[in-house]
Amino acid sequence: MKHKPFFFPLIIIIVLSFGCSKKSESQLFIGNTPIDTNTIVTGIETPWEILWGPDNYIWFTERPGRVSRLNPETGNKQLILTIEDAFEYGEAGLLGMALHPDFSSSPWVYLVYNYTEGSAIRERLVRYIWNGSVLEQGSTLINNIPANSFHNGSRLVFGPDNKLYMSTGDAGNTSSSQNMNSLAGKILRINPDGTIPSDNPNPASYIWAFGLRNSQGLAFTPQGFLYGSEHGPSSDDEFNLLEANRNYGWPSVNGFCDLPDEITFCQANNVKEPLYAWTPTLAVAGIDYYNHAAIPEWQGSMLMVALKASKMVSLKLSADGQSVTEVANWFDGYWGRLRDVCVSPDGRVFIAVSNRDGRGTPRAGDDRIVEIVAKNTIGVNDIVSPEDEVKIFPNPVTDQARVQWASASGDISYQILNPAGIVSRIGTATGPEFSIFTRNLNPGYYILRVISRGQSAAVPFMVM
Repeated sequence: MKHKPFFFPLIIIIVLSFGCSKKSESQLFIGNTPIDTNTIVTGIETPWEILWGPDNYIWFTERPGRVSRLNPETGNKQLILTIEDAFEYGEAGLLGMALHPDFSSSPWVYLVYNYTEGSAIRERLVRYIWNGSVLEQGSTLINNIPANSFHNGSRLVFGPDNKLYMSTGDAGNTSSSQNMNSLAGKILRINPDGTIPSDNPNPASYIWAFGLRNSQGLAFTPQGFLYGSEHGPSSDDEFNLLEANRNYGWPSVNGFCDLPDEITFCQANNVKEPLYAWTPTLAVAGIDYYNHAAIPEWQGSMLMVALKASKMVSLKLSADGQSVTEVANWFDGYWGRLRDVCVSPDGRVFIAVSNRDGRGTPRAGDDRIVEIVAKNTIGVNDIVSPEDEVKIFPNPVTDQARVQWASASGDISYQILNPAGIVSRIGTATGPEFSIFTRNLNPGYYILRVISRGQSAAVPFMVM
């Protein structure tokens, strides 16, 4: 129940200006990295899931039962499905979504939502087919999961094993989390066709992990580790490393195994302690892994948004993925309640703002999806372009790196610039492949700018 000691770095976000570009609403610093924040879409209602699709659109759900695609460049959105029997009340409604990892050949979209059966609230997992315009041919994969007007989970995510992972809440019945005959308070592992994987801990059950209260965030890292955010009661929100057949303690354990009864239960029941816990609680929600050089302060971190605390938290993971080495808070109170986060392949971050969920204070234009993008402050217009792609390897750089610029047409001059636009180093090269040296450069984010016979290109890199 208590916190383990942890070092919190002092984090300062500096507001530089407002309306600094046609799109930008404000420019901030994440450590030494300048960023812009932009609203992509307004006037939506309790966005619950946002994810980056293989079509380079944001796919998102709204709790009243709507699924849409959003063009992040133009803000145009397309309604592609309305689930008429989705029951929105309290925390219930249309929740998580996942796209099949081989979407081009299996254009399946998975959704989880709450519905009513008589006076009871239930939860079901469904699968639809994307026909290029709308979602159609819905089929039910799992039905009659216990649910309530609160504590329903539910995130969906595909793992590197091509299995679908689903979080469920305890639906207000705390004993269900330890009951292996109930799907409530669990992490479920499911074949894409809805059947039970033969290599589940129990080959006759969807249950993969248990002892959970209300997990509303799931994300894998490239190492193949699954992490989850977990709502605590009045204390001990958790960030968990989720593992097969592990017990996460609820309701006998809140947070760490540090009270006498908790220690006894943990030792007897194979309980996995959280990697981190918060008291007071934040109302932790969606998570996504950030592994891009655009914002080096977040590289190798799980990004987690919070509802009650109205902020985003970055959790730097150790190299082996088994611990959290640094925690920092961002955008505290900036937009209000934050429901979900997703990261695009080019390092942009998108956040779903959820002030119309019955517990927030809506602002003009809410609800919304906002974009966080590293700001190019040094006048380099093409950080990377398909025609003039510059490659640096390894990246991050510790002392020396090789550079390739395939389209260079002659001798090359280059500059290494820091985030403030100050030239830190210059040099020349006689061919499309050459070395740069970073010794004596402070750790951080840099831009390599290359110039050859009137053409130029640039690429970000990180010095460790």
